[in-house]
Amino acid sequence: MSKKGKIILIIVILLLIFGATALIGLKVFTYDKEEKVIKKVDEIKGYAYHLEDRDTKLYKDEFKILKDNLESSEIDYEEYAKSIAKMFIIDLYTIDNKINKYDIGGLEFIHPDNQENYQLNVEDTLYKYILDNTDDNREQELPVVKEIEVNNTTQTTYTLNEKEYEAYEIELSWEYEEDLDYDEEAKVIIIKDNKTMYVAEKSDIEKDGKENE
Repeated sequence: MSKKGKIILIIVILLLIFGATALIGLKVFTYDKEEKVIKKVDEIKGYAYHLEDRDTKLYKDEFKILKDNLESSEIDYEEYAKSIAKMFIIDLYTIDNKINKYDIGGLEFIHPDNQENYQLNVEDTLYKYILDNTDDNREQELPVVKEIEVNNTTQTTYTLNEKEYEAYEIELSWEYEEDLDYDEEAKVIIIKDNKTMYVAEKSDIEKDGKENE
């Protein structure tokens, strides 16, 4: 074989090796990505609410209550507001099933006008030190809400961006599977915008009943 032929053969072999390596890498990457796909397993017709396979039993139970209400012939809006408040808290403070600090719980319940600020705030506070779990090897202890109660509900009004809405002020308390010193009480303001209820505000409550500033 001529020198030129040998060079061509070497180039072909190198290309084959590179191609095979790239293909293997692509398969591994695809496998990893598939492992982290979050699947929707249920939804509520006419609303943006959906259930994911990673959601806890407590969240799934509350989702069923909400779905039954919203798909009934006559919606109970006070119960709708309570469901939104509970699901918001469960999803926000159940952090163990989140992939990283950018995977924000409760975002779908926030009024669209507040979503960007809400996400940035949670990323910089409650979720700030969450380790990435893309590879499913995280060993960090993170909270899971196991029980939640509505302690008080007050019908009121709320002004958002100079527009007044019908609203519910809902006080809640909850417990975790393991006490890791996270919040256990809050007041949530739920507003009604057309037929949809949204979280407009959340504030912590101290043990003596006074709100944190």
